[in-house]
Amino acid sequence: MVRTYQEELKYLERLTPFSWKIHKGFVPNMKVEGIFYVNDNLEHLMFEELKNASKPGGFGGFLPGMKQIGNVAALPGIVGRSIGLPDVHSGYGFAIGNVAAFDMEDSTAVVSPGGVGFDINCGVRLLRTNLSEKDVLPVKEQLTQSLFDHIPVGVGSKGVIPMNARDLEEALEMGMDWSLREGYAWAEDKEHCEEYGRMLQADPSKVSMRAKKRGLPQLGTLGAGNHYAEIQVVDEIFDRGAASKMGVDRVGQVCVMIHSGSRGLGHQVATDALVAMEKAMKRDKIDTNDRQLACARIHSQEGQDYLKGMCAAANYAWVNRASMTFLSRQAFAKTFQCAPDDLDMQLIYDVSHNIAKVEEHMMDGKPRTLLVHRKGSTRAFPPHHPLIPVDYQLVGQPVLIGGTMGTCSYVLTGTEQGMKETFGSTCHGAGRALSRAKSRRNLDWHDILQELQAKGISIRVASPKLVMEEAPDSYKNVTDVVDTCQAAGISKKCIKLRPIAVIKG
Repeated sequence: MVRTYQEELKYLERLTPFSWKIHKGFVPNMKVEGIFYVNDNLEHLMFEELKNASKPGGFGGFLPGMKQIGNVAALPGIVGRSIGLPDVHSGYGFAIGNVAAFDMEDSTAVVSPGGVGFDINCGVRLLRTNLSEKDVLPVKEQLTQSLFDHIPVGVGSKGVIPMNARDLEEALEMGMDWSLREGYAWAEDKEHCEEYGRMLQADPSKVSMRAKKRGLPQLGTLGAGNHYAEIQVVDEIFDRGAASKMGVDRVGQVCVMIHSGSRGLGHQVATDALVAMEKAMKRDKIDTNDRQLACARIHSQEGQDYLKGMCAAANYAWVNRASMTFLSRQAFAKTFQCAPDDLDMQLIYDVSHNIAKVEEHMMDGKPRTLLVHRKGSTRAFPPHHPLIPVDYQLVGQPVLIGGTMGTCSYVLTGTEQGMKETFGSTCHGAGRALSRAKSRRNLDWHDILQELQAKGISIRVASPKLVMEEAPDSYKNVTDVVDTCQAAGISKKCIKLRPIAVIKG
């Protein structure tokens, strides 16, 4: 039975100017309430999506984001609330920008691949340099071309880092320790990486042959879609103290941002798990509101196999980003004719925004061990948290928010309030406003490339036709998203960056 838009609205309640509550009953079987964070502009998009879905006649495609937040709140073992962050938009099963935590001690609690996403450990890393914009401008085209030549990009791109089947097994188990051993990473890189670039639960034997076959040629490649490498310039510093801890001390300083994930390997791990979990759901009689929310009990064989395989895919993604870091350092060194450490190309931080992790959180004044699913959402731990690097203990974990092609990006820091309200999570980027198909229909790639050129942004694209899908107009405004996170207190603005060169698949 389809409710009208007006009936749907009865289940929604504004909590603050920046958040709305979804009451139980919005979708069947909700175990906890939902919450989503928005400002005026983002709110309009969310409600518009719900309104279109409530029209009679039905429609294809994904459910609206709010409904997906509600469906996740109906999963067995969920605690706290089902949380939608400001960049939330509909995705496979879980909305992208949805956070949900499950109680590890509850024997009915589940893990769902839809709550991690197909691109396992898709994430962002930021490198600083001691160069200023004026050093780069004269050689900007050369440098962009050099990066494009060094980093393989595009849908089926093949890696340049030599790798055989044994290396892949080791990389899946060791994560960035493998990169360090092989000489593709610096020791300091590991220190400035979520989980130190290695998830210890990884078990390569839980990754299928097919996934390994897909992953072997792709290591050290950017891939396509919303992945990119950008040369960026510091545009504004909001928190000087925190920025100086990150080695950013002036406006105009040049940085490099890399956004990529686990490529075909992660996608295959997720696909394999969904097939296994559909069977497990029948066996364990697990009911969900949406077929796409396939899941398994955390402590079942299928649940454990997926978590071990997911950790291996996460390690692959860190090795992948470490390899591209190595290639970026080479490209800069070649253009400026000096060693990467003389250019101070240190890693500021590497965050993951598609992952599920076992973490300790306070619930009702007691510490609880939870499995936190973050899909299209970034971990944002506060100052003094034991899991963040020594250098950032006083300022909180750096959170990297990648903008869309040709728009600004941000560095935020984690807050105590975020720890209480969102399990220490915040947004991950801009979040789509138009589907990929719609973007292709509405936008012309020539115009988009010219627009970027007019802004003084050098661009190299492997497949220009894909540019429309990633055009800024296809996305929500990243500044709106970040300002909402700041206003809601779940993270704090630190640095704003703007791109001067973009490399895409």
